[in-house]
Amino acid sequence: MKTAIIGTGNMGAGLARRLAGKRELILASRNEAAAKSLAEEIGATSASISSAVAEADILVLALPYASALEFAETAALQGKIIIDITNPLKPDFSGLLFGHDTSAAEEIQNRAKGAKVVKAFNTIFAELFAASPKHTSTIPVFLAGDDDAVETAAALVEDADFAVEKTGSLDAARLLEPLGMLNIRLGYGLGRGTGIAPKWVAVDG
Repeated sequence: MKTAIIGTGNMGAGLARRLAGKRELILASRNEAAAKSLAEEIGATSASISSAVAEADILVLALPYASALEFAETAALQGKIIIDITNPLKPDFSGLLFGHDTSAAEEIQNRAKGAKVVKAFNTIFAELFAASPKHTSTIPVFLAGDDDAVETAAALVEDADFAVEKTGSLDAARLLEPLGMLNIRLGYGLGRGTGIAPKWVAVDG
């Protein structure tokens, strides 16, 4: 299955480097020169956003929430699997635009007619993509979604050298996005840095 990453910011570029050589990878961005440069660096291909959407089976939206929502409203997404990595942050990064009653993932799904959306990677800082895979292989990427799309997303997470943590159907994104916000607060607001990620630990006895 062809995988397109839409967006070449820190998250998109970091994930692209992790997936390079493991997938048939297409990079696309409004900044087509940046997508082409990164693709040449990692041995992937680049394309316009419309061409990437047409060619790929899986689309990773490495975009700010507002841009991801616009993309979902305007792109031809019938039959596609969309991996949403956004957190719906307020403009001043002080919190989320909403939570618990809906989620960014559900709002994207509502607009992405004929596609299947999976939430993933929203609790991962971009800097973790630059770490050694041996140090990230036990760090969970939480997935929320329905049907076979979750299994498709899980395979991508494993290719990126992270652990899979399934949380149920897409409405679980209402819990994952506040978790992502907590991680942002710990990392930036409380000075823990961006080398952190949440993980559930089982305690015996």
